Amino acid sequence: MATITTVVRGRPSTRSSVWRRRLLIGVVALYVGLLIVAPLVALVRGAFLEGAAAMWQVINQPGVWRAFWQTLQIGVVVVVVHTVFGTAVAWVFVRDDFRGKWLLNAIMDLPFAVSPVVVGYMLILIFGRRGLLAPLLAAWDIQVVFALPGMVLATLFVTMPFMVRVLVPVLEAFDVRQEQAAATLGAGGWFTFRRVTFPALRWGFVYGITLTFARALGEFGAVLVVGGGIQGRTETVPIYIFRALDERMYTGAYSAALLLGLFSILLILGTDWLRRRRQE
Repeated sequence: MATITTVVRGRPSTRSSVWRRRLLIGVVALYVGLLIVAPLVALVRGAFLEGAAAMWQVINQPGVWRAFWQTLQIGVVVVVVHTVFGTAVAWVFVRDDFRGKWLLNAIMDLPFAVSPVVVGYMLILIFGRRGLLAPLLAAWDIQVVFALPGMVLATLFVTMPFMVRVLVPVLEAFDVRQEQAAATLGAGGWFTFRRVTFPALRWGFVYGITLTFARALGEFGAVLVVGGGIQGRTETVPIYIFRALDERMYTGAYSAALLLGLFSILLILGTDWLRRRRQE
């Protein structure tokens, strides 16, 4: 009996391989559904469990808006810092060779491996009242721990790799002959970067900024340890959600989590949609 074959994405495939592909797709869909879609559905259900009016009443409280505002402040500062220094780090990794480059490259991935709680504790050991820099900070009357600067530093640490890891492959794929051609025509370094290099890296910057900002909005452990989660002072949205759950204010916790999650999802989906529109 002849074997029935079909074509899957340009290559012949037997019926058994087609079923294997379908099974794999089904497993992937189930995996994504259980880990991402199902929790989102449960979150929406929990937020509207007592009605939209109750949800809005909770969200409209000054403490909740203060937490959102502080979270956005941290996110914006982190994005600005990493856009500047993350670009510099990625540039050095791709364009320069130096002793110890491999070590610096490995260190850049430490935030992926180190627990956020450990990050917060390390910052306390440096900037706390008995930390290494305590005398200097006291002399200048600067408070880092249990204040906004410490929360920013903690978020900077945990989000450090995102911009770098997005830009490095984009820089590696960039044809440096375009820069060389601009240089032979008399263009300076800054002009070449603005008119030649940056346009080619634009979507790398956009994705790096998007991922960094989304990750900064959701940071909890490091910010809680170094900021203390003081209500009305150092409380971000994730910390508010934790406190609301601890105090059995479930509608407030679900509502804040829903807003934060939707904002991050729309940010990422919107970025991808813009990229697709530009490519068309």
